[in-house]
Amino acid sequence: MTGRNKKKRAAVLGAGNWGTTLAVMLAEKGYAVSLWEFRAEAARKVQQERENQEFLPGIPLPDSISIGSDVEKTISDTQTVFWALPSQVLRSVCRNLSPLLGEDRLLVSAIKGIEVSSLMRCSQVLEQELGQKASRLAVLSGPNIAPEIARHVPSTTVVAAKFPEDAREVQEMLRSPYFRVYTGDDIIGLELGGSLKNIIAIAGGITDGLGLGANTKGALLTRGLAEITRLGVALGARPDTFAGLSGMGDLITTCFSQQSRNRSVGQQIGQGRKLGDILKQMSMVAEGVETTKAAHLLAQKHGIEMPITQQMYRVLFEDKDPAGALKDLMGRDAKAELW
Repeated sequence: MTGRNKKKRAAVLGAGNWGTTLAVMLAEKGYAVSLWEFRAEAARKVQQERENQEFLPGIPLPDSISIGSDVEKTISDTQTVFWALPSQVLRSVCRNLSPLLGEDRLLVSAIKGIEVSSLMRCSQVLEQELGQKASRLAVLSGPNIAPEIARHVPSTTVVAAKFPEDAREVQEMLRSPYFRVYTGDDIIGLELGGSLKNIIAIAGGITDGLGLGANTKGALLTRGLAEITRLGVALGARPDTFAGLSGMGDLITTCFSQQSRNRSVGQQIGQGRKLGDILKQMSMVAEGVETTKAAHLLAQKHGIEMPITQQMYRVLFEDKDPAGALKDLMGRDAKAELW
């Protein structure tokens, strides 16, 4: 079989709602897709029912998607591997996969989180664990609520890569009449925007849970974007990136969407529930919880003022009363509006 006639193949690691949605999108573009679900019984169920009822109910899976729990089989004979895993398990998966990966695959991180133990972005974890095998690396980020995209609601995203041709390749793989893909080159900014906005989304949910209004949330988003930008620039990102889809766009979407896990966590906290009880009942990961911890440490390390993140850390991990956190934010010393 010649390379020209060989069917295009791609792998997606992680069968949550975003990973499953990516698999469906790729299948719709003519790819044979291998979707990895680490739980063997869950993988068999999805493969048999041709629907991921746990994470993406109501969306039939095309026949060109195969679901399995054997990661070696999943990535076998694939040219592109999409990573849609929880950020805190990425490193362990990398270590298991490293001996199986060649050096010519295009790796695409669609993960929005920061590893707490190392304070590394996910692309940095991939590079550290995979070395030269991560030489072709791209990052995907934007205002992407997975169930909406799976139902062909018009949406947009951004992909940045080490090499422009790789960004363009991912762009062509995913672009469709309902999904517009832009390219960029600020990997740091894309990852930090997509990760840090989840902290503000939890805070936005808290304002909803407390029954506050649009004035409060508008101020929260604006000042939240300011501190995201401050930390991002300190870590090497360009400030203009945070005004784009992977910054402001993702921030607005996640803070207002009723389908946002992070906003939902915050709303329940605002209504008086404890974080531990909320997380026990969740089947999917709210990345903003661990990202709050990582951002709090990064702000301390680099001397960056992040008052909202600081208060969110105290609410999530020191059991501070959310109303008290709001009072402390409002009572800070008067100052000029500076970014």
